[in-house]
Parts: sequence; structure tokens; C-alpha cells
Amino acid sequence: MLNDIEEKKLKKAVDDIKNHVEGAQIDMFAADLTNEQEVQKLSEAVEEKFGGANILVNAAGARGAAGDFLELTDDDWMKTIQVDLMAAVRLCRAFIPQMRQKKWGRIVLISSENAIQPYEEETPYNACKAALINLAKGLSKAYGKDQVLINCVSPAYIATPMTDAMMKDLSKEKGVSFDEAVQWFLKNKRPNIEVQRRGKPEEVAAVIAFLCSELASFVNGSNYRVDGGSVATAFG
Repeated sequence: MLNDIEEKKLKKAVDDIKNHVEGAQIDMFAADLTNEQEVQKLSEAVEEKFGGANILVNAAGARGAAGDFLELTDDDWMKTIQVDLMAAVRLCRAFIPQMRQKKWGRIVLISSENAIQPYEEETPYNACKAALINLAKGLSKAYGKDQVLINCVSPAYIATPMTDAMMKDLSKEKGVSFDEAVQWFLKNKRPNIEVQRRGKPEEVAAVIAFLCSELASFVNGSNYRVDGGSVATAFG
């Protein structure tokens, strides 16, 4: 079951998967994850269509309010928290009972390098992503006995619509091309990405797929960084 707030994007994603995966059993449900009632409706739709969830991947996220910490308002913070933290809380609350009933489940929360290595202009995002790692650890302790295994994946600077938008803004600000903006950002903002490029979505997806499989049956409460070396410390 694919979820997004925009039904048009969902339809395109469903069609793409059907075109590439023969026999895929896939459905879609448009829901705003900042709304508890819509999350509950999503949960009910999964129950009706598939008999409940076995796997949950929470990839909903937004950079949110950014800039000088002293200029960010409570409203700026709350809007970011609603998407980057509370969406995950609502989804886990809705789907963990289905997994406990099955005595099998996998949950992957998408955090970020920012959780370990925060950037000064993104304080709300940093805090939310750090909270996701803590949330996953706490839930893993509570529900691991039910064979519901909960982990995090923390990407860094992946080629996604979110970073595309950041680079388009940067290219306008610097008066350079998109590719030049990417190279400037790598050199000046992400110098520890040793592979010297943006990550690919499929490189993150491969780690998520592992964590959702039987191969990861002894992995619980962990955080896997997919960051090309971006986090500079050994123990982050």
C-alpha cells in the first residue's frame, strides 16, 4: 500500500511499479500523515486490503523551516515536527497492533545524517531526525518480544525531490547551473562525503529491503547510515 498526500503522485508511482514488477499486488491510499484520523483510515484500508501490515516504512519527511535559530518561531518548529516526527509516531501507533497480532513485523523509520551530525541552519529538522532514532530504539525494546523489529536508516544528500529543490534554490542564489550547485554543495557543505556525489534512492532502498527481510531477523533498534561517509565520526 503506497501512501502520499497527493493522489496524482501516488497514481504515477503505482503505475511505475506495475510496469516494472510483473504481478505486483499494489494499492494506494492518499492520506495526510499530520492528521490522526486520516492515518487511522489508512490503517483500516491496509487491514481490509491485505489483512493488516507486515512491514511499515515511514519515508514521509520535509526539510521544514530553516534558517537562523533565533528567527524560527514556535509555528515553524511545530509544522516541521508534525511531518518529521509525529507522522512516524502516528503510523507506529496505528500499525504496531496489526504486527503484534501476526507475531511478525518490520518497521523502518527514515532518519538522516542530520540526527548525528546536525547542521546549524536546520535545527527543527535535526531535532526531529534525532528523535526518530530514539523513537525506534524505544519501540524496539517494547515490541521486539512480539517479533516486531524496528530500525532506522539515515541517508545523506540523496538525489530526491527535496534535495533537487534545495539545489535549484542554490543555483539561483549562486547564479550557477544545477550541476555546479551540486558540486559547490558537496565541497562546501558536505566535504566528508568521500564518494563525492549525491546518493541514489536505490542505494537507500537496498538497505531498507534488507532490514525488512528475514536476513535481518537479529537486527533490532539499530540505525544504518547510508551517507557516503558524510558523518565524520566513527561512533555516530
